[in-house]
Amino acid sequence: MRTTPAPEYPLLTAAVAAVEVGVTPATIRKWVQLKHLRPAGRQGKAFLYRLEDVFAAERATRRRT
Repeated sequence: MRTTPAPEYPLLTAAVAAVEVGVTPATIRKWVQLKHLRPAGRQGKAFLYRLEDVFAAERATRRRT
C-alpha cells in the first residue's frame, strides 16, 4: 500500500510568525507560555512554529476577549 507523504510546511521564527499574524513576537512567546501554541521545531536557540498553528492560536485568543 502506498501512502502519500504529508506536505512539508515551512517553519517560521517567532518574529516572522508575528508579522504574518499581526502581533508582536512577545505575543507569540506569551501564547507558548499560556499553552495556546507549541513550537514545531528549533533552529539553533530559536523556536520555530507552523503558520497554521499560529493562526489557530490567534483565533483561540480572539474568541476569549
